[in-house]
Amino acid sequence: MKSAEQPFQFMTASYLTRIGNQQAANLLELRGALEQCADASIFYHSYQTLDRHHFLREGFSNDFAQWSLASCNRPRLAERLAALDIRDYTALAELRRDLVHVVGEYCQAHPEEAQQTAFEPFYFCEAIEVVVPLGREARTLEEFRQCLESLSHASFHFHFISSRLRPPLRMNDFSHWFASALELERLARQTNSIDIYTNTLESARMRLLALVDEELER
Repeated sequence: MKSAEQPFQFMTASYLTRIGNQQAANLLELRGALEQCADASIFYHSYQTLDRHHFLREGFSNDFAQWSLASCNRPRLAERLAALDIRDYTALAELRRDLVHVVGEYCQAHPEEAQQTAFEPFYFCEAIEVVVPLGREARTLEEFRQCLESLSHASFHFHFISSRLRPPLRMNDFSHWFASALELERLARQTNSIDIYTNTLESARMRLLALVDEELER
């Protein structure tokens, strides 16, 4: 069994939510706020929502889509916003551009609906991230499995979802370590392909455990 020169360092993160000074009372205001809000707000309402709602298998994948449905009763817009897959983005600017485009296109096509007041306003929030080392590391795949088995949802989200906007882009921390430290390219690809939308954090972790077990049995 290969032992990595650079061990995998398990981390976790805590978040303090802060409500910003921007809000939207209708779709037209949402479009304008999306252009001006902080990157941290885009991240909070798209990536971090997967952590807050990790136990849900159904429903929309980001807060913008959820608000468009629940507060504006615009299911078609909600579906288009939910179709933006965060795995395809390497920068928040790209995601912001597409969010603005989708909402703007809908507002242009439905000007009356765009100005209708929502049942509840959309409040733009952001989270202050505090990263903490867990004091656990793994040099072999077996050691990695032992740590993964008891890994918290917060730590799993940090390494598996939030990491996709950290270098190397579009790859989670687990896959990067499998490929670079253990030379397990196949396991890295399989791990990176775990669907973060149809799985909860727990079911994604169980799927990864199964993939690691398969690799250990090879």
